[in-house]
Amino acid sequence: MTELTPYELDEVGAQKIAALAYIHEAWEEARHDGLDVELIAHAALFAALSELVKTYGEDAVAQLVKSLPRRVQHGDFTVNRTKQ
Repeated sequence: MTELTPYELDEVGAQKIAALAYIHEAWEEARHDGLDVELIAHAALFAALSELVKTYGEDAVAQLVKSLPRRVQHGDFTVNRTKQ
């Protein structure tokens, strides 16, 4: 795997932030239209996982999914977490 230059890392970071902003916008629009948060979340997970499977294959995505429990418990997806 090739290492990214600091500029490329900044660009990837900016693209990730932009992508997340698009997802948040779609999420809020769906909530505004009255969709349940749990249904939106399941649809988002399905869309993300099916796209990853299409791009990387089932085995690679299965490996990614195996790492999710540890990351969830570690707080990687917790927003506005307070440390005690």
